[in-house]
Amino acid sequence: MNPLRSSLYWRLLLGFCLANLVVLFVGGALAQRFIEYSTAVEIDWPTLASDARDAYQSGGEPALQAWSQAQRHEGIEATLFEHGRPLSPFRLYGPIQRDLPNLLGAGHDLLMQPRPGLYLAVQAVSGSDGRSYQLVALSRSHTRLRQHTRQRIELTVQAVLSLLLVGGIGWWIARSVARPVAALRAASQRMAAGELSTRVGWRGRSRRDELAQLAGDFDAMAERIEALVAHDRGVLQDLSHELRSPLARLQLILDFAERSAGPAEAAGYFRQAEQEIARLDRLTGEMLALSRLEGGLPGEQRQPVDVAALMRECAARAQLEARARGIVFQVEAAEPVIVSGHALLLERALDNLLSNAIKFSHEGGKVLLSARAEGRLARLSVRDHGPGVPPDELAALFRPFFRGSNAQRAEGHGLGLAIVQRVAIAHDGTAHAQNAPDGGLDVQLRLPLATGDE
Repeated sequence: MNPLRSSLYWRLLLGFCLANLVVLFVGGALAQRFIEYSTAVEIDWPTLASDARDAYQSGGEPALQAWSQAQRHEGIEATLFEHGRPLSPFRLYGPIQRDLPNLLGAGHDLLMQPRPGLYLAVQAVSGSDGRSYQLVALSRSHTRLRQHTRQRIELTVQAVLSLLLVGGIGWWIARSVARPVAALRAASQRMAAGELSTRVGWRGRSRRDELAQLAGDFDAMAERIEALVAHDRGVLQDLSHELRSPLARLQLILDFAERSAGPAEAAGYFRQAEQEIARLDRLTGEMLALSRLEGGLPGEQRQPVDVAALMRECAARAQLEARARGIVFQVEAAEPVIVSGHALLLERALDNLLSNAIKFSHEGGKVLLSARAEGRLARLSVRDHGPGVPPDELAALFRPFFRGSNAQRAEGHGLGLAIVQRVAIAHDGTAHAQNAPDGGLDVQLRLPLATGDE
């Protein structure tokens, strides 16, 4: 996965960029305020003017220039003026330089702030020879601080602020990452302990990063595992219940065969035992087929299947069973109807529908089969002319092991239509049963037609 496309990566990046910007601007401002208001040593402007005078009188312009250089290291730009002219090189900026002649000509001492963060002082001083001088000084603070002290304070404030902000943002990011991770870990532990209903519960929340997606995938996995385990338990319970009766009959038959008077009588019991064994084999096979369908075991590879041709083939195979009861098939499946699916599963579903239709049809009756395309769906229909199903039992027909009030008319285990419905679901389709207006049961499968790409 490309990290640049990760929302978690961008959250971390933006968080640290924001922290650096805040440290840069807010830290500088706080450091300046700290220097302004927390340093107790204020500049003594008269003393500063006297020191400048003494340096000039003792050594002239070179001494005054050396004194100015020393003050510059402490954050003060200062020199002496005489008759409006600086006695050593002095740098002024824009509006201050234009206004300086007026300030010098005012004739009194001044301390002003021409703009935020900058102080201008004009201080008069007299020499021992009676000459008059004026000190002009610029400082970014009204306190006396050495340059390295100022830098140290600024760096200290910015470092402390940086630690606080980075620590706070890091805590927030770590908390936002740790909460879903902790929820996933707790849910995994509960799942491992057998609590299959466990869910992380992060679906629908505002966050959409990779951790939320992982939590959603975990919930989907847990839901699937719970459904599979519940299904397997249900299949095991149903199978154990259904096997109990034929096994009891088989045990009774073998007991009778053991007590029979002779081989001829025993042979009859053995034939009954073979029938019960065959029923057990069919029941087990249908249960395994149903379990595979409900568990989603068929592969994902699909191929185009002409269900109209498949219906004709299934009808041809069932002709022998139908002819034995005088039942006639009427097939309406002339045009190809192509779906994308599993041919063997679809064949098993159609075989079960035909078998049910033959079982519940009257002797000499008729079974109507049709396959046609309706819009984007393929509609397969198998309709008999038997007694139909009571309306209150229609909804339960596709339930495993359900045998309605007409079940005594034919043998079976109540799994045929359950398998039909599972095949339809495996193909993203539906199965529906309804009583025909003039009698009989009509069972329909609706499956998506294959697209051009398929």
